[in-house]
Parts: sequence; structure tokens; C-alpha cells
Amino acid sequence: MRNKRVRRKQAKKKSRKAVRKVRRTPNIKLEKLSKAIQKTVPARKLDIKTLQFYKKTLLDVKEKIIGEIKQISKDAVISQKDSSGNSGHALHMADVATDMYDREFSLGLASNDRELLYKVEAALQRIENRTFGICSECSKFIPAVRLKAIPYAQTCLKCQEKLESH
Repeated sequence: MRNKRVRRKQAKKKSRKAVRKVRRTPNIKLEKLSKAIQKTVPARKLDIKTLQFYKKTLLDVKEKIIGEIKQISKDAVISQKDSSGNSGHALHMADVATDMYDREFSLGLASNDRELLYKVEAALQRIENRTFGICSECSKFIPAVRLKAIPYAQTCLKCQEKLESH
């Protein structure tokens, strides 16, 4: 009987010390604790309704990108016809340089849009494979906030930072 009382008192002392220690710890340690808790929370798969939402969002983004690529190509063809100089007069070197710069700039934008289009198509393929929302580097789930901001994201924020730093 006496041993039980002693053990209870010791347990209470330990718990009081732990509470005091938590109260004294700065917010930094609490942030580390919350990160540790987040790591232990089991990951959940995206349900069909959520996948359909992201699929619709990605299809909208895809249509927008295709429209931009078509518009850039159309503008490049029009500017090339205008700069050909059908009037018979020689073009000034500065005008030619400006036209070339504009054309190169347009081609760069179209190239960036094509890369983005490939990423969107890869994300649509991941939805079909039911692997959408899973980081390609660490295999953890990508937070919903990141997917809403960048629906074609392949990596979580930590892995993306690691990739960009190298």
C-alpha cells in the first residue's frame, strides 16, 4: 500500500515538472513539437470528389495554356509578315533587331508555356493513376494548400526547396 502512494507521488512530481518545463519552453520548441506531431499523423488518400475537383482545375489550366500558346504563335506569324517589308524599302537595323528580340521573347514565352503544359498533363496522368497529391521525392502527401495554389505540383514544399537549392 505504501509503495503505491510513493509511486503516485513520484508520478505526480514528474508530471508537474513536465508541465512546468513546457510552460517555460519558448515557442521555437513548441513549433518543433507541432512538426513532430504532424509527422506522426497518418496520411490520407484523396477521395474521388477531391480528385475530380483537381482534374477540373487542371483541365481549365490546360485550356488556358493552349490558348496562350496559340495566341503567341499567331502574334509571331503576324509580326513576321509585317516586318518582312513588302514596301520595297530597306529596313533599319534597329527595327530588325527589335523585331528579332520580340520574336525571341515570344518563343521563350511559348517554350515556358509548353513546359507548364507538360507538367499539367503529367498531373492529369497522376490523377488517373491515383498517385496525385503524393510527393515524387519523399512519397508523403502534398498539403492541400500547395495543391490549390499549384495544382500540377509534383513535390512537397520541403523537397522542392531541396531541389532548388542544388
